[in-house]
Amino acid sequence: MISGTALVIGASGFLGSHVVKALVDDGRPVRIMVRASSDTSATDHLDVERVVGAIDDAEALMSAMKGCDSVFYCVVDTRAWLRDPAPLYHTNVECLRVVLDAAVDSGLKRFVFTSTFGTIGRNASGISTEDDAFNWWDDAPDYVKCRVEAENLLMTYCRDRGLPGIACCVGNTYGADDIQPTPHGQMVKDAALGRMPIYWEGDGPSVGIADAARALVLAAEKGRVGRRYIVAERWVDFKELFTMAAGRSGVHPPRLKLPLWLSLI
Repeated sequence: MISGTALVIGASGFLGSHVVKALVDDGRPVRIMVRASSDTSATDHLDVERVVGAIDDAEALMSAMKGCDSVFYCVVDTRAWLRDPAPLYHTNVECLRVVLDAAVDSGLKRFVFTSTFGTIGRNASGISTEDDAFNWWDDAPDYVKCRVEAENLLMTYCRDRGLPGIACCVGNTYGADDIQPTPHGQMVKDAALGRMPIYWEGDGPSVGIADAARALVLAAEKGRVGRRYIVAERWVDFKELFTMAAGRSGVHPPRLKLPLWLSLI
């Protein structure tokens, strides 16, 4: 039974803050680990224990994990537009290694890792599942490649070092309290405010943020160690998304579609 103190690392982020809320709603004791500079306004009203530390600080991680039976790791650098991808690999892979080293020595019952649907392989049938290994290296941007490396690293720790890890391959998340906001949330905001005269080709498996957070909590309770789970509701393209956002605000949706290749110039 997973019922003791849960540590949420990355609790100031969009998904992380909602995981905190879901755990608090369940009556779980919750500890959050954030940076000194983090905006924690999404969870400041909740009765949680706060510790300050960095994900590349092994001592701080061990201290934060002490007494916890589960860790929800919600840290990710999503800056897919960087010309130099080195920071992506540093945060998403190398810092994760430091976290996993701390986790295997902390006596956890579960380590729930936030992965992405982008790590799922393409299936010729058009329908992919968790069993489809990543198979599109030649087409993938560095952001996706580093997330695949991170997920593979997690699974190596599960297999070779006994980490009770589970990966949740989360789709594009949307919903309330996207404070920063996330890149997808900014697009929705622009459409809702009538600031998007044009849109471009784009789509993906999507999920409401509260449902995604609940899925991570359920993964800790019911998931199988060493497995990954797709967390998504359905496929949503940008036209539908932006039209929906504009409609809720009573403004005109973007009408001109820009080819994806042209938006990348």
